[in-house]
Amino acid sequence: MPEGDTVWRAARELNAALAGETITRCDIRVPKFATTDFSGRTVSGVVSRGKHLLIRIDPVDVAPVDEHAPGRAASGPEDGWLLHSHLKMEGLWHVYDRGQRWRRPAFKARCILETATKQVVGFDLGFLRVLPQAEEDDAVGYLGPDLLGPDWDAAEALRRIESVPERPIGLALLDQRNLAGIGNVYRCEVCFLAGVHPLTPVAQVSNLPRIVDLSKRLLEANKLRSRRITTGNMRGDPLWVYNRETRGCLRCGTKVLHELVGDNALELRDLYYCPHCQPLPAT
Repeated sequence: MPEGDTVWRAARELNAALAGETITRCDIRVPKFATTDFSGRTVSGVVSRGKHLLIRIDPVDVAPVDEHAPGRAASGPEDGWLLHSHLKMEGLWHVYDRGQRWRRPAFKARCILETATKQVVGFDLGFLRVLPQAEEDDAVGYLGPDLLGPDWDAAEALRRIESVPERPIGLALLDQRNLAGIGNVYRCEVCFLAGVHPLTPVAQVSNLPRIVDLSKRLLEANKLRSRRITTGNMRGDPLWVYNRETRGCLRCGTKVLHELVGDNALELRDLYYCPHCQPLPAT
């Protein structure tokens, strides 16, 4: 399941393949942007922002205006562009050598970028759009501090979480406006490690700074791993409670409970917790 660590790795791999390279082929298989062609342009870089991935395309210089030719466009460089994607539940980006066989069927491809030596393909992307670089802040500026980004600010993340004290901590952690990068697996595992029931109101959580710190440390620890691990066990069970409703809590063996929880019926997500290790506080 793509979370902030998965997207960070994808951005790192794409940046290694594309940054500074000229695009020789561009095929965007989204109807609204199907005629977009970045061939001949240079990729300035690829970055992640929480669960969002941004491919930055360099601007192309515009010829100076002839002031004696009315109707010509204004002089100056054209804005660069962004390919903005979100993996949602099943999306992924692959990097191939030119001519290498794809590991996913072609009908699942939503974006293909080629350079002289590489081919980058986005499969099953939940979201893909093209926009001017000048609109980047409008696209992702609402996100909270990025757990794996240069803007990480634990105090600001804590302030945002505490701003809605009645909200369950499990929902607050999943809200990308509070801190960007946590998905459902980390939400469940962080609450377990902190010994906090995920439906505890934020105002009743006594160790919020530790929860924010755990979130940062878990994503940092896993960003270079292909297997997500929160138990510290590299060879055994990697997770404490997530998806363990049929096996029990890894610490105490108590039956792990599973619920669907969200801010509304359209945002319900799987929630796993151990009722023994994470008791709900008395009201």
